[in-house]
Amino acid sequence: MPRALLIVLDSVGIGGAPDGARYGDAGSDTVGHIAEGCAAGRGDRAPLRAGPLRLPHLTERGLGLAARGATGRVPPGLEPGALPRGAYGHAVETAAGKDTPSGHWEIVGLPMLEDWGHFPDAQPAFPPELTRALIEAGGLPGILGDRHASGIAIIDALGAEHVRTGRPICYTSADSVFQIAAHEESFGLERLYELCRVARDLCDAYRVGRVIARPFVGSEATGFRRTGNRKDFAVTPPAPTLLDILAEAGRAVVSVGKIGDIFAHRATGREIKPGGNDACLTAALAAFLDLPDGGLVFVNLVDFDTEFGHRRDLPGYAAELEAFDARVPEIDAVLRPGDLCIVTADHGNDPTWTGTEHTREQVPVLAFGPGIAVRDLGRRESFADIGASVAAHLGVRAPEHGTSWL
Repeated sequence: MPRALLIVLDSVGIGGAPDGARYGDAGSDTVGHIAEGCAAGRGDRAPLRAGPLRLPHLTERGLGLAARGATGRVPPGLEPGALPRGAYGHAVETAAGKDTPSGHWEIVGLPMLEDWGHFPDAQPAFPPELTRALIEAGGLPGILGDRHASGIAIIDALGAEHVRTGRPICYTSADSVFQIAAHEESFGLERLYELCRVARDLCDAYRVGRVIARPFVGSEATGFRRTGNRKDFAVTPPAPTLLDILAEAGRAVVSVGKIGDIFAHRATGREIKPGGNDACLTAALAAFLDLPDGGLVFVNLVDFDTEFGHRRDLPGYAAELEAFDARVPEIDAVLRPGDLCIVTADHGNDPTWTGTEHTREQVPVLAFGPGIAVRDLGRRESFADIGASVAAHLGVRAPEHGTSWL
């Protein structure tokens, strides 16, 4: 019986979505602009980058061709030298949004067609009644922030005051999110998690997709830094996904990285949550080696997004792409006849774009493994085609949304 490995390169978009103008993202292109910046020797906002973007293994699997399908051009350095290994294409998001839950949910067959709730880019950003309820229920002396902000910048600006006053730093962004940053030692990690659970309940009335705990350490003298103990408290998916279908069929599911958090831990099987892309990929490959027939390993590699996209770090993003590319042969090594690996993304986060938010983009769909035929999948009209194809490959019923290419 076949198995499947589904790898989401968080934010690795390949060109503005057809409706990108609605989101202010027409012309965004995460991979394309990174490749162009590398070829030119620098990004608009980034330090010098030495040499072109080198992704030989992803290029061999059709990344450059997928990008051409999305934008009409192959990014510099990603020109295919021979026939690709496997199937390749690009997918358009139908969900209303450009955030992590909407992208991942659609990948496994559940596009959210109604808008999430968002907080305005104003100060204060949060409704007064929400803030009052959080302060009362959490036993807080008050909150800091209450605005749209970059997580790194707001911790630098308010970290010392937070430690001094005990007031957590609450902020949001263009995503449907309520984020709470607090010091792991002076405030307490478990206390932060409990406060986020309170906020999760309060935010349900506002259709907010995620409440995120953003713990940090350090001091005013030494500087503050976020830790790997981030935790997402997401809305439970309102309808079945491919994960539910696999659970009902008694299939093994292993969720690596933040997948468990994204799906509110429903039907996510065995969860493994190491820190960092490299550790997550290592854990996913180890889990796949032991995966029973008919099972799925589902992994999110978040560092592309959090460490480089949001920070608008073009050289760092390029280096992280190259680090993943160098490990693609390890993915090949765990695939046996009948197995399928799909490499895709959930949205974009163009490091050359204005601001620090995600970008509404198309995503690559690279499908390979022993026996997977070379094929141009063209434009997939929904990320849900990925979940439908995995379902067909594994021999379970298809989710409600999506069209299989198999």
